[in-house]
Amino acid sequence: MADEFDTIEQDAKVEEERPDEAYQLDRKAVSAILYAVDIEDQAKLIELMDPLHPADIADLLEQINAYDRSRLIRLYDREFDGDILSELDESIRDEVIAVLTPQVLTQAVRDLDSDDVVDLVEDMDDSQQEAILDALEDADRLAVKQALSYPEFSAGRLMQREVVMAPEHWTVGDAIDHLRSSSEEDLPDQFYHIVVVDPRLHPVGNVTLGKVMRSRRDVPLLDIVEPTFQVIPATQPESDVAYAFNQYHLISAPVVDDEGRLIGLITIDDAMAVLDEEHEEDIMRLAGVGEGSLSDRVIETTKQRMPWLAVNLLTSIAASLVIAQFEVAIAQIVALAVLMPIVASMGGNAGTQSLTVAVRAIATKDLTGSNVWRVIRREVLVGLFNGLLFAVVMGVVGLVWFGSPALGYVIAAAMVVNMVVAGFAGTVIPVILDRVGVDPALASGAFVTTVTDVVGFFAFLGLAAAVLL
Repeated sequence: MADEFDTIEQDAKVEEERPDEAYQLDRKAVSAILYAVDIEDQAKLIELMDPLHPADIADLLEQINAYDRSRLIRLYDREFDGDILSELDESIRDEVIAVLTPQVLTQAVRDLDSDDVVDLVEDMDDSQQEAILDALEDADRLAVKQALSYPEFSAGRLMQREVVMAPEHWTVGDAIDHLRSSSEEDLPDQFYHIVVVDPRLHPVGNVTLGKVMRSRRDVPLLDIVEPTFQVIPATQPESDVAYAFNQYHLISAPVVDDEGRLIGLITIDDAMAVLDEEHEEDIMRLAGVGEGSLSDRVIETTKQRMPWLAVNLLTSIAASLVIAQFEVAIAQIVALAVLMPIVASMGGNAGTQSLTVAVRAIATKDLTGSNVWRVIRREVLVGLFNGLLFAVVMGVVGLVWFGSPALGYVIAAAMVVNMVVAGFAGTVIPVILDRVGVDPALASGAFVTTVTDVVGFFAFLGLAAAVLL
C-alpha cells in the first residue's frame, strides 16, 4: 500500500513540473487523495491535503463527483477549514454543508471573517441560515444579521465588521501601542490600513501600516494619511464598489452608514472577487448560458440555456422569412443559396466583435454619453473598411467560382452593407438596452444576430433579384 502511494506521489511530482499546468491540481495528486479515501486512510488523507490551499481544496471538491465528495468530507472530518467553504462554488456549497457534522460546521464557521459568513449564508433558506448563525458567538451573530439587513449585492453585504480604527488626535506611537496591546481576537487576521476617525466616528483618512512602521512615534497620524481616500456608502451597489477599487487602485476602503459613521471595511480581495464575478457574468450572458457552472446538474443547465435557445429559434425563423421572399430568385440562380450564408455569417461575426467591445466598455464605464457617437462612428468605419476588403475577396470568389462578374458585384456590395450595419448595430443596441435598464450582456446578442442575418439576406438576395433577374 505504501509503495502504491509512493508511485502515485512520484508521478504527481513529475506533473507538477509541467509549466502549462501551473496552479492546477494534477491528476496524480487527485488520484492519491481519492485512493486514500477509498481505503479510508484518514492519516494519509490529512497528509496529502495539508499542503493544499483552501482554494485548491475547494477546486478538488468541485471537480470530483458527489459520492467521492461526500466520502472525502466525512473522512477529512475536523480538519475541514472554514476558508474552504468561502472558496466553494455556490452550486455545491449547500451540498457540502449538509455533509459536515454540526461540530465541524460550527468550528469552520467560527474561523471565518464576518464578510465571508455573510457570503456563505445570504443565499441559504431560513433553516440553513439559523444553523450557521447558531454556530457563531453572540457578537459575530449580531454583526452578520446587521449585514444581512442591507440590500443584496450592496457594500453592506460585502464589508467585514473587523476594522482597526484610531482617533484623529493619535500619533504613530499611540497606534503602535494600541496594536501591540490588543488581543488576537480584537484585530482582523489581515489588514492593510488604520482608519482615522473623528469623534463622531466619521472616517477622515487611511494610514498604511508601512507608513506607521517607518514614521517616528511622535508623528500625528493625520500627517501621514493616504492622498487617495474613498468612503463607501453601505447601500452602494457592489459593482460600483469594485469599479472604485479598480479605478482608484484602492487596497481597502471604509464603509459608512446613512449618517456617515464607520461601520465596516471592504478589502481588495472582496472587491476583486466581485469584479471577477462581473466579468464572468458578462461572458456567460453574452453566450446566453446564464450563471451556470460545471457543477450544475444536466436538468439545471438545460433550464438555464433553453430560454435563449428559444429566442434564437425565433430570430432564425425571422431570417428565414426574409429568405422566403426570394424563393423565385433562389430557384433560378442556385449560386445565391451557396453564397448567402457567407454574407450573413461575416455580418454576424463583425456584429459580435463590436458588441463585445461595447458591452465591456459599458461595464467599465468607458462608454458614456460624451463619447458614444465617436465610438459608433469608429465601429461603422471599421465595418466599412473590413467590408470593402472582404468585398474584393468575395467579388473575385464569385467571378472565379461561378464565372459571373455581376454576381461578384452583388455579393461585394451586400458584404459592405452588412458589415457597416453590423458595426452600427453591435454598438448602438447595447447602448440602447443599457439606457432602458436592460442588461446589454444578456439581451444584445439575439438582437444583433437578428439584424445582421435579416440585413445580410435582404441585401444580398434583394440586389441579386434586381440585378441578375
